[in-house]
Amino acid sequence: MNRIELRGTVGSVYVKTFSNEKVSSFSVATDYSYVSKDSPPIVETTWHRVVAWNCPEISKGSKVHVLGRLRANRYTDANGNQKFVYEVLANGVKVIGYENV
Repeated sequence: MNRIELRGTVGSVYVKTFSNEKVSSFSVATDYSYVSKDSPPIVETTWHRVVAWNCPEISKGSKVHVLGRLRANRYTDANGNQKFVYEVLANGVKVIGYENV
């Protein structure tokens, strides 16, 4: 099963139109926090690339809930090295309130 679910904050947003359909490409930051012995809480932030067709209007700082699947894209860089980029192909994007993140 290839399914991913994210709740986080939107970073950059890029919207393009193909054949009267909007394609949004945006980043989402998710946080993971934990406490280790004898230290303050540690928060790890991970950025995810998301691609969504006909999603609701979103802007930087919006809180979103994203459902989709993970896809790996392979390419060759200028030095001839194989690289992979992972992105979430969204089936659904919902703008949510801050308290739900």
